[in-house]
Amino acid sequence: MPRRWLFLSAASALVVVSLVIVLLQGDGSDPGSRDAGSVAGARASGASPTGSTPGSPSPSPTRTPTPSASPTAAESPGASVHAPSPTVSATRPAERSTRAVTASAPLAGRIKPGVTYRGVATFYDADGGGACMYDPGGDVLTGAMNSADYESARACGAFVRVDAGGGSVTLRITNECPGDCAPGQIDLSAEAFARLAAPSAGRVPISWTLVSPSDTGTVSVRYKTGSTRWWCGIQLIGHRNPLARLEVRTGGGWRALPRAGYNYFLAEDGGGCGGSIRVTDIYGERLTLDGIAVRPDTVQPTGVQFARH
Repeated sequence: MPRRWLFLSAASALVVVSLVIVLLQGDGSDPGSRDAGSVAGARASGASPTGSTPGSPSPSPTRTPTPSASPTAAESPGASVHAPSPTVSATRPAERSTRAVTASAPLAGRIKPGVTYRGVATFYDADGGGACMYDPGGDVLTGAMNSADYESARACGAFVRVDAGGGSVTLRITNECPGDCAPGQIDLSAEAFARLAAPSAGRVPISWTLVSPSDTGTVSVRYKTGSTRWWCGIQLIGHRNPLARLEVRTGGGWRALPRAGYNYFLAEDGGGCGGSIRVTDIYGERLTLDGIAVRPDTVQPTGVQFARH
């Protein structure tokens, strides 16, 4: 064999031996280095380093749930019509005046505290229901306010003391007396009228004033029939003093809702439905009510009440 072929064979053998040595060294490399590289690659590609399937969604962070609209009984068969007790916080003025109430309640409408109004009293077969959309049957000492003083439902829920020559009575405004009822006139329930005069009198002159009674219980909230998260009407029931404002919390802050003549505050676009509610009486006191779900036609108690004046 020529010498140049022997030289090439020896060189080839050296190359083969070198490759074998490199391969053997690679097999003995540190496994931890490969694992670290795998984790880095997984993170770069968006896969979870915890062994989840690539491309599967990562767990969402836990969030505190916010009040949301609950399904109605029709939407959720078998759902209870009894609402759970909501969480309620009452925000009151830093200072509460202990002076005698005057006619200067800052948010009052036509009916102001400390003012004596005069008119006549008539009566009808009242049941506690009417234009204010309260439930009938619960209170027999009620009255229907003339349209001028009713003031598009601002008088709803107000307590007034009515005085006549034969006696006096404190009653709650639950209805409107349109048409023939003049300013100052109140159409009383038959039971309330009987405390002023004999029913045969039919019509008696009266004076009346706004009052803030001691025994009224606490306020409740009701969403109107048909309310959802996209449209709702909200009513406050059992408030000691007349309401001046009802607001709902939205993403942009507090939003005041307009009051319909049938005594519901309306969110036509659903903004704030099912969120926190803030109500203000004519004296400027605010109550903030949290956790009131959208449960149509269900009275939800709150456990709070406006201060007496």
